[in-house]
Amino acid sequence: MSLFIRKEAYTGPVQAIVLDWAGTAVDFGCMAPAAVFVEVFREHGIDVTVREARQFMGIEKKEHIRKICALETVKSAWQNAFGAHPGESDINALYNRTADMMVAAIADHCDPIPAMMDAVETLRSSGVKIGSCTGYVREMMDVLVPGAGKKGYRPDAVFCSSDVPNGRPYPWMCYKNAIALGVYPMEAMVKVGDTIVDIQEGLNAGMWTVGIVESGNEMGLTPEDLEALPAGERARRVAAITKAFGQAGAHYVLKQPHDLPRVIRQINDRLAAGEQPMTR
Repeated sequence: MSLFIRKEAYTGPVQAIVLDWAGTAVDFGCMAPAAVFVEVFREHGIDVTVREARQFMGIEKKEHIRKICALETVKSAWQNAFGAHPGESDINALYNRTADMMVAAIADHCDPIPAMMDAVETLRSSGVKIGSCTGYVREMMDVLVPGAGKKGYRPDAVFCSSDVPNGRPYPWMCYKNAIALGVYPMEAMVKVGDTIVDIQEGLNAGMWTVGIVESGNEMGLTPEDLEALPAGERARRVAAITKAFGQAGAHYVLKQPHDLPRVIRQINDRLAAGEQPMTR
């Protein structure tokens, strides 16, 4: 590649996208992790709702456990059950159980999302590289990567929360992707994800950001359950998630990823005109 020297705005095309995994590229509805968090707490006699479990999705999994434990409802229930609020030893025990159960759950939830795979194929054919990152840790990805690969999804780079000092919303996994893919500057990259912290991660890395609505964690439904929603309720949920992504700073929000190649073309036009991600 020709070296870009920072003297003026980057005006070249998008060189790479960085996709989240569950809810964005695989596991429509981000079903595997939500179910595991609920079950892990249930084993300890603590009721955690799916909504409570989902609100922290996308961050590193032990930090996810820590945030659930900090919920007032969980602290109160833990106090009643065990005589104290959950401490670090409790968080470690919950995480260890989560890690074991997550590996098993991931094996059953590694199907690629068809519309995203079509978008990936189109972008690859135009020379765009495909990076990826996730809140999962390496032992989980050791199951998910080959499982998804057997079903046709093989990104050019894979980084997870245990590969960096801090997971999302820190930008380190995006920087790792840039290095592995040989892409510079960060304005030439687009972060695509289905959670608020995905958007925050991309913005912190100086990238363009795209939120995916209907297949992701914020919607939290299987394809069958999504199609069964009454049209009005589906539209209401889409509007609420779209608003939340917009408030988080997403440059684009898509109901489904089949429009991603069109968005990349629009970003190319904006870059060519001298526009940069942080100017929105």
